[in-house]
Amino acid sequence: MARILIVDDAKFMRMTLSNILNKANHEVVGEGENGKEAIKLYKELSPDLVTMDITMPEMSGLEAVKEIKKDFPNAKVIMCSAMGQQKMVVEAIEAGAKDFIVKPFDEGRVLDAINRVLS
Repeated sequence: MARILIVDDAKFMRMTLSNILNKANHEVVGEGENGKEAIKLYKELSPDLVTMDITMPEMSGLEAVKEIKKDFPNAKVIMCSAMGQQKMVVEAIEAGAKDFIVKPFDEGRVLDAINRVLS
């Protein structure tokens, strides 16, 4: 069981991920709506893992990953992207993200990615 921070500007997406994670006995320790919140919450909560949307207002997931990895090089981040954002996914992996999941979320794929990154 992992302590997971969910960051996505869409409440529906946070809720969907939260349901998948809770069902798999993971603990959702916090939720954020943008990259700035992601950084703040990461520092406060020290989660085992973060799921991070790429495209968000105020600060993108890409920028947030870079900031988090600067202070916490061992941070485990999984990027979430809509179809057709492959270029951004590559950038995210280069910035330090460990994996990515594509929206709309497939429960099996989400849990596979989380298990891979945590193991």
